[in-house]
Amino acid sequence: MRIEHTLPADMLRHKPVRVVVVGAGGSGSAVVMGLPYLDQAMRVWGHPYGLEVVMMDADTVTETNCVRQPFSTSDVGQNKATVLINRINLFWGTKWSAEPTYFHERSLQRDYNKPPDMLIGCVDTRAARKSIEGALTGAGNRTCYWLDLGNNASSGQYVIGQPLNSRNRRRADRLRTVSELYPEIVDVEAGEDSLPSCSAIEALDRQLY
Repeated sequence: MRIEHTLPADMLRHKPVRVVVVGAGGSGSAVVMGLPYLDQAMRVWGHPYGLEVVMMDADTVTETNCVRQPFSTSDVGQNKATVLINRINLFWGTKWSAEPTYFHERSLQRDYNKPPDMLIGCVDTRAARKSIEGALTGAGNRTCYWLDLGNNASSGQYVIGQPLNSRNRRRADRLRTVSELYPEIVDVEAGEDSLPSCSAIEALDRQLY
């Protein structure tokens, strides 16, 4: 059975499409640096507002990050999200914002009148994904889409879904989220996968093999 999916009408014309990117590491930095091209394409196609992006991450740049992520030694010690968003704003003339904090289940509650249309999760732990799931399925949340990106040494996933919340109803055409398709990805009792080493050489070797 073929089920077609249609974007909500209000995302196409009536307001900026608000995107929250959680995580400014390897995946998050690659995603956020590609979003200005989508913003430009939307405006060329007639969208009057394009994207409004917020990036969240509390981590600071380390020397190892400069090997595999788009940071330089002059960025070491600075907040990752702030560095990336400042760079994008300077180059593209955007007015996007950075929040140098960790995401938690209450991160979206302070601005219920302006919920993100899409949350892009670029996190590397089950606990972090569990927090995202809890925030997006909380009472009153109206985020339309959750795009989850992740990888380890031998596998990865790229899953877009519609969290079951006050905006997305129980219906056949609702896109299932990563936590519904792969429940183990938010099972904090299963423990965490080992993360890349602080050694740049070891981290590269683990990613390649």
